Amino acid sequence: MSTLYRPELLYARGGFTEGAALSVSQGVVAGSDPSAETVSLPGKALLPGFVNAHSHSFQRLIRGKSESRVTSGRDFWSWRGTMYHAAAQLDPQDVYDVARMAFLEMLLAGTTTVGEFHYLHNAPGGHPYDDPNLLSKQVIAAAQSVGIRIVLLRSAYLRSGYELPPDPGQIRFYESSRQFLDNMAALVKSYPADSPEVRFGVAPHSLRAVPLRELKEIAAWGRERKLPLHMHVAEQVAENQACLREYGMTPVELLASENLLGPDFTAVHAIHITGEEIAGLAGASATICSCPTTERNLGDGVIVADQVMRAGIRIALGSDSQAQIDPLEDARELDYHLRLDRQQRAILDQIGEQTLASRLFDCATVHGARALGISAGELAPGAFADFITVDLDEVSIAGNSGEDLLPLAVF
Repeated sequence: MSTLYRPELLYARGGFTEGAALSVSQGVVAGSDPSAETVSLPGKALLPGFVNAHSHSFQRLIRGKSESRVTSGRDFWSWRGTMYHAAAQLDPQDVYDVARMAFLEMLLAGTTTVGEFHYLHNAPGGHPYDDPNLLSKQVIAAAQSVGIRIVLLRSAYLRSGYELPPDPGQIRFYESSRQFLDNMAALVKSYPADSPEVRFGVAPHSLRAVPLRELKEIAAWGRERKLPLHMHVAEQVAENQACLREYGMTPVELLASENLLGPDFTAVHAIHITGEEIAGLAGASATICSCPTTERNLGDGVIVADQVMRAGIRIALGSDSQAQIDPLEDARELDYHLRLDRQQRAILDQIGEQTLASRLFDCATVHGARALGISAGELAPGAFADFITVDLDEVSIAGNSGEDLLPLAVF
């Protein structure tokens, strides 16, 4: 049975069309069907749902609780202590509950797919559960309970850092590379291979947490199975400096030299990168996942989105630490952060033929879907029919036309 949705305005190809309809059959966008049941949506605009490509759901617990130098210090590295303390307290039911709340909040903000970068594996004390994937399954169950599509990016976390002793705050994250691969394989087998609701990706946490030899092994395993590959890259200057000490290269330089970049690779953050490194990421057709609301909260820095976009690199978006769950806030901050830095306006405008609003909207939708390896983020035939509606009588946009609606929504 097909359903034909008839909103007042329908978003496609960067703009809104009046009087168009969306045909849906078995959860995907389909061709027209004269026997379809019609659902009228007067006073509504219909748009593709947002895609959150990078989430650590459990970190929602410390929202508002780490905004003090007394409790969390002055920078990202000291903030981690607050995060570790929260992670240490969680039992499996807690993991489910906080993930459920984070995912529910995402849905209410219009997000229909989440990429959950999951590295909380062990029981308190560091020992594996009888089922080493118990906490992964709790997060997946939380997503299923509220109806959000999930790509579980199971994260490998093998060490504290180069020449650093094990960190007691990370004992719930640690596995060996062999354990990670065995557990990853078992997790994937626990769900139907063709499940539209649950997909998987491989996520070596970072070069500080996964040495190069093991990273290459993990990447090869994931690519053999055609899984997306996500990794924190160049979020902090100190991260780059540690990589230089260990390998004589920055993270992006090392990844490029080892042929680890590619169309399936997403570099999360990628803030502290050079022009040459941007060219390398572009040449490999890699994606960057930016998390502006978290990056400003942690004081990470500002991504040079103008240089990245001019190089042709796709930017996806993520809520990361859940400091704020608002995909359009993340989208507009790509430009707003640059405005503050450059003391100019509309920095990302006139890059290519797209309008600024449609360019940022793509970051919140189709680019994230591509990074997660799923057909979503656009209402195209064969894609998942994940959509949201906007009330055209809502006070902040009332009285404006379809020509104005996208920039109003984004900005």
